[in-house]
Amino acid sequence: MSLLDATNVTRFYGDFEPCGECVDQTGPEHGRNQCPVCGTVVACADADLDIERGEVLGIVGESGSGKSSLAEMLALDLAATDGHVDFESYDGNLLDADYQERVDLQNAQIGMVHQHVRDGLNLEFSGGGNVAESLLSAGWRHFGDVRERVSDLFSETEIPVGRMDDLTSTYSGGMQRRVQIAKAIANDPELVILDEPTTGLDVSVQARVLDMFRRIQREQDVATIVVSHDLGVVRLLADRTVVMRHGRVIESGLTDRVMEDPQREYTQTLINSVL
Repeated sequence: MSLLDATNVTRFYGDFEPCGECVDQTGPEHGRNQCPVCGTVVACADADLDIERGEVLGIVGESGSGKSSLAEMLALDLAATDGHVDFESYDGNLLDADYQERVDLQNAQIGMVHQHVRDGLNLEFSGGGNVAESLLSAGWRHFGDVRERVSDLFSETEIPVGRMDDLTSTYSGGMQRRVQIAKAIANDPELVILDEPTTGLDVSVQARVLDMFRRIQREQDVATIVVSHDLGVVRLLADRTVVMRHGRVIESGLTDRVMEDPQREYTQTLINSVL
């Protein structure tokens, strides 16, 4: 069994009850993700994917393809409209987990690095405080143990330990991203999800953050889902890649195969646009 196996994962947005034709009336073949009958936005529909322990899976696609919605559902940050997800550490459909189960899983088993820093960090807390929050939520209680663990995580993610008590708002963008990563891996999760991990970072900073995460991922053998519009990021990190368009998975396979011999015209266009 895979660490995570997702089938038919679907998410609708809208002010009205879906008409029942939303999935059939949207998708790549229609060139839209908004139902022309009732106006429902189909962010993601019938998405299937799986990931093995220690594997890195990339999800790519243009803005509006549904990749972030899919990632947020798998990270338990967004409720799904439909679908089933088997996760090794959860008995039943992961998408049906109640509030407390979701909190417990997020604190211990599923780490998330958000695209927007404010979604993942409290900038009015210290950098160390943000990471400590994750530890305390998972049951850590001894102040000395928490501080030692935070210090180790700062070293591991290449953040100056001497900045541990400084407000996160005083950190650079690259350091804030590293704090998010430190927080995500604090409790040795089985799965980490990175949503657009290089957004807003200079190219040189991007490279350092990605190299740092790749080292940690290999050392800890943690399964990772990387969501990005940047094919360079996915090529660097991912073993396999899933391509999304208009809320659907349209192609998947080994990253080298998808990048060098894409089967779908859209994937070819996506790759050629960055060459």
